[in-house]
Amino acid sequence: MENEINIKTIAIILALIILPVAGILVFNQFNKPNSKLDGLLNKPSPDFSLSDRGGNNYSPDNLKGKKVVLFFSEGLACYPACWNQIALFGTDQRFNTEDTVALSVVLDTPEDWRKVANKMDGIDKAKIVFDKGGQVSRSFGTLTAGSSMRNGTSPGHTYILLDKQGIVQKQRKLNNLKFTI
Repeated sequence: MENEINIKTIAIILALIILPVAGILVFNQFNKPNSKLDGLLNKPSPDFSLSDRGGNNYSPDNLKGKKVVLFFSEGLACYPACWNQIALFGTDQRFNTEDTVALSVVLDTPEDWRKVANKMDGIDKAKIVFDKGGQVSRSFGTLTAGSSMRNGTSPGHTYILLDKQGIVQKQRKLNNLKFTI
């Protein structure tokens, strides 16, 4: 009986030590700075080439003269939050002007998005661009952003704002678009 109490006491003490330490480690992992992403501020955008469902190509060169919001996300796997944001970009006229464009960057295929284009109002109007193999997400550092639910394999919910010259002006991780365009 005394041994049983000692084992339970030791188990409780270990749990009280291990759980907070594990919590701190997890918290620090998700909140550590992303040097690649943070290092882009006030620098020219990494070179990229992304195509939408209609075959239109977007690159820093052909986007010059426009303010650009790049919304990196898990795409189809992130329902409904990412779908809602993507649909909002499709219907909010502030992101669809002569000098402003919002591109939702996903790793899914165009075929997969064609299947859901009519399932949510606005998705069919959004400029969804496809990052085959995650090369663009990797170059922007969004695969390892603290907001990624699948760190290293899928971009986190990250917004990157490019000015009219293609310079990275701002970036926000998670679902926080509290910066002005």
